[in-house]
Amino acid sequence: MSEAPRRSTRLNKAQEDDSKGKSKAVDQDVEMEDSAAETAPKEKVLTGKELEALAIADIKQHFALFTKSAKTHESRFATRALRSVSSLRKRLTAPILARTIASHYSKEDAARKTLLGYLGADAAANITAEDETSSAKVDTPEVDVYLHLLVMIFLLDQGHLEKGIELSNATVKTVQDLNRRSLDQLAAKVYFYYARFYELSGRLSEIRPVLLNAQRTATLRRDDDTQSTLINLLLRNYFHYNLYDQADKLVSKTTFPEAATNNQLARYMYYLGRIKAIQLEYTESHQSLLQAVRKAPQNNITAGFQQEANKLLIIVQLLMGEIPERSLFRQPVLRKALVPYFQITQAVRVGDLNKFQETLAAHAPTFNADKNYTLILRLRHNVIKTGIRMISLSYSRISLRDVCLKLHLDSEEDAEYIVAKSIRDGVIDATIDHEKGYMRSKENVDIYSTNEPQNAFHQRIGFCLKLHNDSVKAMRFPLKAVNADAAEVEAARDQERTLVQEIAEADEDMDEDHDEL
Repeated sequence: MSEAPRRSTRLNKAQEDDSKGKSKAVDQDVEMEDSAAETAPKEKVLTGKELEALAIADIKQHFALFTKSAKTHESRFATRALRSVSSLRKRLTAPILARTIASHYSKEDAARKTLLGYLGADAAANITAEDETSSAKVDTPEVDVYLHLLVMIFLLDQGHLEKGIELSNATVKTVQDLNRRSLDQLAAKVYFYYARFYELSGRLSEIRPVLLNAQRTATLRRDDDTQSTLINLLLRNYFHYNLYDQADKLVSKTTFPEAATNNQLARYMYYLGRIKAIQLEYTESHQSLLQAVRKAPQNNITAGFQQEANKLLIIVQLLMGEIPERSLFRQPVLRKALVPYFQITQAVRVGDLNKFQETLAAHAPTFNADKNYTLILRLRHNVIKTGIRMISLSYSRISLRDVCLKLHLDSEEDAEYIVAKSIRDGVIDATIDHEKGYMRSKENVDIYSTNEPQNAFHQRIGFCLKLHNDSVKAMRFPLKAVNADAAEVEAARDQERTLVQEIAEADEDMDEDHDEL
């Protein structure tokens, strides 16, 4: 028997052994994974009582933060508590609020009876003996206002508008009577839900004098949070009744605080952009709306604001002669809401007047609901200008009659007037021969020989510089006490360095004396 067959048989046996070993290893791995899956601890599902206890504990933790904020005069503790209200709002129920109220107020307290009355008799039945407070109530107006705010939010979510209006009126009066600087951030929230109740009830005009008085008071006290919230509420109030002139007067006579939060700044920029768009100031409107879109939080919670701001931004861009990027219409949050505006953009980009009129007629209810219909009507001239620009690029010479037919105009006189206006506005570079009835386009100029690239770079650099300045203004710096502690630590370190240096010099002197000896 030759060596080649023997070698092949040995190889086959080795391959069989390897395959058996691998199969055993695989079986062991599967057994280990199964055993690990069996021994893995299952996640504990919390019961309803445990969830209520967690929610109550979170609310009491907020109480401690508000109390600490009032004692230390540090607003960041109140900000931390109010930032958690959105997540706490989803867990609020009548029993949770009733038990929290019972743990804070005594049985004879009038505020307890009032708040429990808004929650209903069923909520009071969930109060146990453990929930009742055993100690005297600490005088903390911040905690009282916060409890009223939570009940207001609960009534709003449940749709009890009349009860909410009654409670919000009482809470606003309490905030005004207390006149405490530690209530500034809570007051801003109270005014917001106060206006929300009246808006949903269709009685928004009734609270305008109250908001104006509160805004004047907040300005005198330099209360940035309340002032920014009230300015936005007043602008929303004016927009609700289409009082754009009064809104413009309010903007011109007030100064929006620089220390306002990003959410309030985004709303203010949106309102300012709408005012400027109606006043035909499209460049300023575009800058304001761009800031509103960039300042707004990019998540699904703010999808409504993002949609409204981008709708208006698209219209302003079209009115400026620009075409929005296609990627804007592909974003998941905006895709469905921007379908009518995408069709309008396509009609303006092509310069098709018929398609523009058809889209406008088909989506007129949507545009009216968004309060953008009158702005979109202005785009008709932009559609015609775009069509003329396309014709100017396609033909070096074309008769006015052909221009009239391509743009679906009524007569050659209208075509000549529109072409002349486009030449005067700088839309196209052409001349009109009135006697022979044609338009002659001039040669295209290289865009890089113009100031367009310089203007584009200037706009980007200006935005980056403004972003840098805003970032510097938003930086937090340590308090004077912290600086004093840091100075003491640095002085101690200097003293230690001096001592070490003196010891080293003494050692050197001793070494020199030793060498001399």
